[in-house]
Amino acid sequence: MPDPMRFAATCWTIWIILWLLFALRTKPTQRSEGIASRLRYSVLVTAGYVLLFWRRLVPIPLRETWISPIWALEVIGAAIMLAGIGLTLWARVHLGANWSGTVTVKVNHGLIRTGPYARVRHPIYTGILLAAVGTALLQRQISGLLGVALVFTGFWIKLKKEELFMSETFGAQYESYSRHTGALLPRLR
Repeated sequence: MPDPMRFAATCWTIWIILWLLFALRTKPTQRSEGIASRLRYSVLVTAGYVLLFWRRLVPIPLRETWISPIWALEVIGAAIMLAGIGLTLWARVHLGANWSGTVTVKVNHGLIRTGPYARVRHPIYTGILLAAVGTALLQRQISGLLGVALVFTGFWIKLKKEELFMSETFGAQYESYSRHTGALLPRLR
């Protein structure tokens, strides 16, 4: 692979364009979290992305590589990244007009339990985390590993707020759904 990070940046750029196009078709918001709540996870996720992609902004000690370039690792990293991006797109299609970039309840919000939501409650986060892990493998820098940790922490905070909103909106139906699905990974039965 000639330049793994250029490949990663291209894949993520295509993903962002698709994500923005998907965002044009969403339901109106009925209830939304406040700005302080949003900042709690957004700062972490943004810092994680900076560590993964903007080398010039990363402190020099974090630019150190944790492993030498290995062709097989690049292939594995690219495969994991692409699988994660694919999972996010699949989940986004199933979520449809219920999607929002922030924690919200939409007007006529539906509890989606099809596609990846049949096994995982937050497959978009799972997919983004997989794509971030794949990107960190392609990057091979300490900053990438730290970036994945920050993205995970931000999404975990956001996930907890989302769970609260969904539980308040769907009550026993959501509680039952939660007992049969994992938050980020499928439950082992």
